[in-house]
Amino acid sequence: MQQPVHTDAAPKAIGPYSQAIVHNGTAYLSGQIPLDPATGQIVAGDIAVQTERVLENLKAVLAASNSSLEKVLKTTVFLADMADFPAMNEVYGRYFSGNKPARSTVQAARLPRDAKVEIDCIAVVE
Repeated sequence: MQQPVHTDAAPKAIGPYSQAIVHNGTAYLSGQIPLDPATGQIVAGDIAVQTERVLENLKAVLAASNSSLEKVLKTTVFLADMADFPAMNEVYGRYFSGNKPARSTVQAARLPRDAKVEIDCIAVVE
């Protein structure tokens, strides 16, 4: 049985989708962009600031899914500009210092609301 996940600690969905779906002990999280959950606006700042906001949003949805960053199996990182990879990777590495999930990173032609980064993930739920 699929269980939709919603938390006010992360930005509301900006379309017809759930923040996450939990099914058979796995959480499938929708991509998060650097929206401030309180204002619904993109945070001001460079790729490092935006990556941190994205990962904080993912943490909130993971917590609402009864999971955590330590239980993430796979992430996909979408960058507006692959030149931002080193700065994104430095911030990402701080959040995944122990658990190092599988990851794909791609440059996208354009991200929602012209964000610089979007990240989704799949995690174990316990």
